[in-house]
Amino acid sequence: MARWGEIEAAEPEFAARVRALFDAGRHKTIATLRADGSPRISGIECEFVDGQLGFGSMPGARKTDDLRRDPRFALHGPTFHPVEGQEKDWPGEAKIAGTAIANGSVAGPGSETGEEGPQGDAFVADITEVVLTGLNADATMLVIEWWTPASGLRRIERA
Repeated sequence: MARWGEIEAAEPEFAARVRALFDAGRHKTIATLRADGSPRISGIECEFVDGQLGFGSMPGARKTDDLRRDPRFALHGPTFHPVEGQEKDWPGEAKIAGTAIANGSVAGPGSETGEEGPQGDAFVADITEVVLTGLNADATMLVIEWWTPASGLRRIERA
C-alpha cells in the first residue's frame, strides 16, 4: 500500500490529473462494507495534505462504523458527464481504493471560534489502487489508466 505522496513521486503527471479531477468538486462518494458484507455508498469530502489523502466523517456516521470494522474503501471523485458533440473535452473520472487508517478526530462547526462543536472521525488512506478513466484524443476509445504499488502505472484502450 502507499500514501498519496508516493504516487505523486512515482507518477507525477498521472497523480496531477487524478488530483485535478478530485479537486474539481467538493463532494465525492465513498463505498464501505456493512457488517453483513454488503456495500454502502455515502457522500464524503476529502483532501490532499502533506502527501496524504485524508477524509473524515460526522459523529455517529455509519461509514465510520464500517471503516473501523473493515477499513477497505473505494472513493469516487466528482462525476462530470461528457457533453454530446464535445466528448473530446470530457476530463474523465478518477477513483481511489485502499484501506482507511484512523487519524484522530476532526473539529466540528464552531471550533474555529472556540465554541464547542461535534467531533468527527478522521482517516488517512493507505492506497491500493488509483484509476483514471477517460477518452483518447479523438474521443473514439475509452482509456483506462491505473496504478498499484505492485505493478506501477498501466494503461489500456477499449473500443
